[in-house]
Amino acid sequence: MAVSLEPVAVVEPKSITILGSTGSIGCSTIDLVERNPQDFRVEALTAFRNVKELVAQARKLNPAVVVIGDAEKYSELKAELGGTGIEIAAGESAIVEAAARPVDLIMAGIVGAAGLAPTLAGIRQGTTVALANKETLVCAGDLVLREIRDHNSTLLPVDSEHNAIFQVFDFEQPDRVSRVILTASGGPFREWSKEKMAAATPAQAVAHPNWDMGAKISVDSATLMNKGLEVIEAFYLFPVTREQVEVVVHPQSVIHSMVEYVDGSVLAQLGTPDMRTPIAYAMSWPARMEAPSAKLDFATMGALTFEQPDIDRFPALGHAFDALAAGKSAPTVLNAANEVAVHAFLNGKIGFLDIAKIVGQTLEQVPVTSIDCLDTVAEIDLEARNRAAEFAARC
Repeated sequence: MAVSLEPVAVVEPKSITILGSTGSIGCSTIDLVERNPQDFRVEALTAFRNVKELVAQARKLNPAVVVIGDAEKYSELKAELGGTGIEIAAGESAIVEAAARPVDLIMAGIVGAAGLAPTLAGIRQGTTVALANKETLVCAGDLVLREIRDHNSTLLPVDSEHNAIFQVFDFEQPDRVSRVILTASGGPFREWSKEKMAAATPAQAVAHPNWDMGAKISVDSATLMNKGLEVIEAFYLFPVTREQVEVVVHPQSVIHSMVEYVDGSVLAQLGTPDMRTPIAYAMSWPARMEAPSAKLDFATMGALTFEQPDIDRFPALGHAFDALAAGKSAPTVLNAANEVAVHAFLNGKIGFLDIAKIVGQTLEQVPVTSIDCLDTVAEIDLEARNRAAEFAARC
């Protein structure tokens, strides 16, 4: 009896570029790539100055190209990877060029406004961009959305809150959504008085109770600015109005965000606080892949609690809502001032409460204008940074 054998379809591994590969998001992405080597082929890795970690990643994953943003680190990188066949480059423009290489997926994990140009380069090649850099949409939301439409690109949110909303948002019936509710852990100072926070050290601010993040994002979480930036990001990611985006403090970080519908139903995505869950969802979308995150044990979890954010103790969140309401360049100014203030705090130049103070002063002093191109964003960003630096010097 003859047996007819159908040819087995060969599934090619997904090509991926990881922008900011040595940061928290980048390292988690690489962990998932290493656990699923048959599913991914790394095209490019980029980092700003961590040569040691970048070299270790390159030797394990053998990407086509490796880029270090700090041009002074080029010779060190070349000395370590010379003869491997890996293309080596340096400088901020080289990072943008790496982002423009054709791939199936770009993981945009560069922290801060520095991630905007590379992310736009990825969008312009019409690929899928997994966005872990919230500042890209905060700084230039309208510009980014226009580029996505013009180049038929796909933007997938990686932040745990936006990824959660993405998983439960009914895009077929957006008019049936009444609210999107972002959850916030409250950070390490959730129960601290303003007097105690005034003396907080950088080490205390980066000691997040639930998440393992970089220093800048950890400080943003401590001030609640991180949640403010996420409010602005949510406005651009989802078809909702400014008034439909809300924040609730949820210290356990089990519910990552919620969507409320007009019939009173509230859909939520739950999971342990491990960024590999939303990263895995973005990497495998529209399918799902296994991730090593711990599973929830509902029987032993205990109570889940919620409370309103305290804008008086955490005015940074209020500044973010104000910037969103003002629109145009206000969120760009907000982000630039915050980056300057956080850097000054981490370097012991200002106190913890001065961060929000400097952001508020900068928002008051820098005029709100329209944003029509990347050059305009850069000009506004620079003006805001200079003004914030002046305020920081007076603290």
